[in-house]
Amino acid sequence: MSPAKHPELPSTETELRKQLVALLRGGQAHATFDEAIKSFPEKLRGEVPHDLPYSAWQLLEHLRITQRDILDFSAPPTGGYQPMQWPEDYWPKSKTPPSTHAWDASINAIRADLETFIKIIENPKSDLYKPFRWGDGQNLLREALLVADHTAYHLGEIVVLRRLLGTWHK
Repeated sequence: MSPAKHPELPSTETELRKQLVALLRGGQAHATFDEAIKSFPEKLRGEVPHDLPYSAWQLLEHLRITQRDILDFSAPPTGGYQPMQWPEDYWPKSKTPPSTHAWDASINAIRADLETFIKIIENPKSDLYKPFRWGDGQNLLREALLVADHTAYHLGEIVVLRRLLGTWHK
């Protein structure tokens, strides 16, 4: 009698990549990006509730800018990674979006950059653990966790902002 065959278990590396993608897509313990921004009234996108330092537009753009910077840090364009200045390069000056198109373009860029980052994570040739040649020892795993953590933090702020503006309907 031959030994019973067990379906092949996924490698820990495959499972880690799968879990990182789930974390990056969000929604497991909080609102997703799409839920947080869904039907955000145009007239309220530049409103700053009492005692808060930012508008929804500033949070949205900060998410876009920061996520793009982390993507560029993790997979630099051909010219190499160009560091940005904190905090001035990471936050928009204007509290209001310059147009409806700017709001939509920011959302589309966030989605596209996230998908690019996810493709890097899913690629088995991408080393999750090897420190980048630039930076201070960061690696792809750390940057994936940073994107997820940073996004979750600011999505929470968008939800609170929407509650204060009376426009949260989840």
